Amino acid sequence: MTENWIILGATSSMAKAFGRAVSVEGARVFLAGRDMADLETSAEDCRLRGAVGAEAVTFDARDISGFGAIVERVTQEDGMINVAVFVGSMPPQAEIDADPSLIAGVVSDSYTGPAAFLQTIAPAMEARGGGTVIGVGSVAGDRGRIGNYVYGSAKAGFHTYLSGLRNRLTRSGGHVVTVKPGFVDSAMTWGIEGMFLVAPPENVARDLLAAVEKKKNTIYTPFFWRIIMGIIKAIPERMFKKMSV
Repeated sequence: MTENWIILGATSSMAKAFGRAVSVEGARVFLAGRDMADLETSAEDCRLRGAVGAEAVTFDARDISGFGAIVERVTQEDGMINVAVFVGSMPPQAEIDADPSLIAGVVSDSYTGPAAFLQTIAPAMEARGGGTVIGVGSVAGDRGRIGNYVYGSAKAGFHTYLSGLRNRLTRSGGHVVTVKPGFVDSAMTWGIEGMFLVAPPENVARDLLAAVEKKKNTIYTPFFWRIIMGIIKAIPERMFKKMSV
């Protein structure tokens, strides 16, 4: 049975690596985003790598009115419906501090938009008795830090949403994997000072496929970020609030 993968935010480096990986396995991919020229190029690449089908579809996390069309198109195909969410935006915290109106966009891109899409497609997944959701959050959601606490709070909300969705979909045979990446070589991290242990997108894609195969609930990628964030979360608040981490 062909696996259908809807990849939200498909122009990101992580999403492209994941799209290539599932194409090699013979999946059908729907590459969703705003830059149609880039998506069409990626779709052709996916077809060359072995995808049964590859289409570019318009997706804007801030425009819920467009979600139904994607669901309608995907449900025309047989097979399980899977969704991989790579959507998010992270303006520098200093810019948000200067212009609080930016918060709405960060929350829409990183949490409420993807959550609304998943709510829209969940009934179709339940009707087919399975399917997988990969929700890419962030280690930033594990604790509010002075350098990116607006983005981190949005991802923390998304983590909680994914936990609830996992409870819902497991009852019909589906599964949800929450992914907490550390620093990944992507447009979101380019040019930011203090980057270390930056992971190649291809390694992240490999970890995601392994998590799906093993039906993991939550993973950190690379794996050592679980240890790093365990240490950060263990720091007492009276000390943490004086730190710049």
